[in-house]
Amino acid sequence: MRAFFGNIGRRGFLVWNRAEEFFREISGIYYLTRSTLYCTFIEPLRGKPFKWRPVWTQMEEVGVKSTTIVFLVAFLIGVILAFQTAAQLDRLGALEYVGALVGVSITRELGPLMTALVMAGRVGAAFTAEMGTMKVSDEILALETMALNPVKFLITPRFLAILVMLPCLTVMADVMGILGGFLIGVTTLGIDPIAYYDRSLESMKLQDVITGLIKSGVFAVIIVMVGSYMAFIIEGGAEKVGQNTRTAVVVSMILIIIADLVFTSLFYFVT
Repeated sequence: MRAFFGNIGRRGFLVWNRAEEFFREISGIYYLTRSTLYCTFIEPLRGKPFKWRPVWTQMEEVGVKSTTIVFLVAFLIGVILAFQTAAQLDRLGALEYVGALVGVSITRELGPLMTALVMAGRVGAAFTAEMGTMKVSDEILALETMALNPVKFLITPRFLAILVMLPCLTVMADVMGILGGFLIGVTTLGIDPIAYYDRSLESMKLQDVITGLIKSGVFAVIIVMVGSYMAFIIEGGAEKVGQNTRTAVVVSMILIIIADLVFTSLFYFVT
């Protein structure tokens, strides 16, 4: 009996430690997000503007240099989706509705989601690695010594850059995905281009694009804040930088999928 209850106590203590660590991480991300929002939107209104040159630099790194991989992934997703939907709709004699399904699926769901996952792997990892290296080499401590706010100096430019560029990349991904489905539908599946175009316009609405852009804004906040937080809590050497970078990518992807589920459910019941 002593061993039995001792085992239960040890397991309960382990669960309590895990829960405490989880809520500590959530609290840390919350306070870092609040500080970032304050430095980004409130301080400029109080006469403390930030420099725009780092923002333009980050926009180029985050957005312009990500267009190729985002275009490729979105185009291939459109092609795959067209083939998969055609296999089912052809049995029902409704092959011309492939364009409608591809368009709605890309704009509402797959465009924002796939773009965010690609950016989490490419940009989120870069954020953690860059700032984590600065943390390990005491560069962030040097900023604090010079009375410079590390959040405003490091996170704010990245936050603004991805908040602007991710919705832009999402729109481009939507176009490329629809184009991929259109090319396969017309050239391989034998669908009349006019019928494909008409069915797509009948099914897609402006609301579909807007919901996708709202999701992409939330995904942008998740990517930059998780990446930045995992960099700021690094303690140790270069090995810890690699571990936290990997963790940041995994956590970002999981939170993106959870957020996508929440917003998809919300939009389903609201609209």
